[in-house]
Amino acid sequence: MRTLIKNALKSAHPAESITVKGWVRTRRDSKEFSFIELNDGSCLGNLQCIADAGIPGYDEIHKMSTGAAVGITGKLIESQGKGQTWEIHASSLELIGESPSDFPLQKKGHTPEFLRSISHLRPRANLYGAVFRMRSRLSKAIHRFFDEQDFTYVHTPIITDSDCEGAGEMFRVTTQQQGAAPKPEEDFFGKDTYLTVSGQLEGEAFATALSNVYTFGPTFRAENSHTTRHASEFWMVEPEMAFCDLEGDMDLAEEFVKYLVKDVLDNNEGDLEIFNKFVDKGLRKRLEFVAERPFQRVSYTEAVDILLASGQKFEYPVEWGVNLQSEHERFLTEEHFKCPTTVYNYPKSVKPFYMRTNDDGKTVTAMDVLVPGIGEIIGGAQREERLDVLQANMKEHGLSEEDYWWYLDLRKYGTCPHAGFGLGFERMLMFVTGMKNIRDVIPFARTPGHCEF
Repeated sequence: MRTLIKNALKSAHPAESITVKGWVRTRRDSKEFSFIELNDGSCLGNLQCIADAGIPGYDEIHKMSTGAAVGITGKLIESQGKGQTWEIHASSLELIGESPSDFPLQKKGHTPEFLRSISHLRPRANLYGAVFRMRSRLSKAIHRFFDEQDFTYVHTPIITDSDCEGAGEMFRVTTQQQGAAPKPEEDFFGKDTYLTVSGQLEGEAFATALSNVYTFGPTFRAENSHTTRHASEFWMVEPEMAFCDLEGDMDLAEEFVKYLVKDVLDNNEGDLEIFNKFVDKGLRKRLEFVAERPFQRVSYTEAVDILLASGQKFEYPVEWGVNLQSEHERFLTEEHFKCPTTVYNYPKSVKPFYMRTNDDGKTVTAMDVLVPGIGEIIGGAQREERLDVLQANMKEHGLSEEDYWWYLDLRKYGTCPHAGFGLGFERMLMFVTGMKNIRDVIPFARTPGHCEF
């Protein structure tokens, strides 16, 4: 049975004999032996292997070029080189899969744009291997956080007939022929259906039965946006809590962000260093900044006043009643408060129908958690639990009560205050890795005009 390279590199004692299998990063030959740098993706580090001429399998050493899959059996010995504790002195070699000379990931620099064009191979690059290991670890940390908080994990549907955000930017799901006039009643589900933009509404149904729940899965938005922060398919983490108000919602959101950042700092197995060295030299310092400092809280109205009084020239003008842009959010966190910031009580006119209306009639119990370098990383709200107010909100947004009959039932039968939020998983990954483009933290990105692989 093979040994993972990450375990071999962490070994406390040399092994009598182990077998490692992976892909060749580099190979150097002399007359009497060869050096092979091997990586199996289990960690950032390579295992150096020394293979003497004449051992079984050495006759194929010329085929063990960059990218080739090989197996090496031998003994771990103390390394004489810098930066590693152990190396393996091979007793036999096995060529498992050749890699011709046109292998795209030779040992040289590659642009992110080029690597996106070979997304099926880019996980073998050191940087992207680190990105996707971080994605896996962060996923586990998310589940661990909610498990420790006694939340129930709920799988909400990917296909839905509800538009949670009311924006109309949804992918239609149909089995009808292209070009034909849509006949919803004759379609697969007998109605118009779409890929979901959020599991929130279904999450509310379970929160009003199981108290604290969360969903974590793919969501979709047919927004024709080509920015570095938007994708057509992305993952969302969405907790919902019964008997919870805006204050409790902000408490959990801030605790959640800190938990994930601390987990990255404590359990990154060296991958954080490649991001800090090659992607963003201030990354570790910024993560420690978020992990150690308390969050500032400020109302939307106060935030607008701060921005207007700043004297700063923004690309997007600031005025009460419009959504804050990333440049505004980053000013608040990076220059004014110099700490993570939660903004709450947004204008009702810029928020969805389900957010609870405040007593002033102009604002709703919405909140956004902002972090340095990114801006908004979480958006949430206390939900409107009053049936009559919710019905009035739906009317204002032009939504049919018939389409949302089940959602209204949640207010008709045993209504209670409840709240929740959504964290864009890829936005969080961008924050903890320093990667600047959402396409570089998604294994196979789906964006307008692009659906390869």
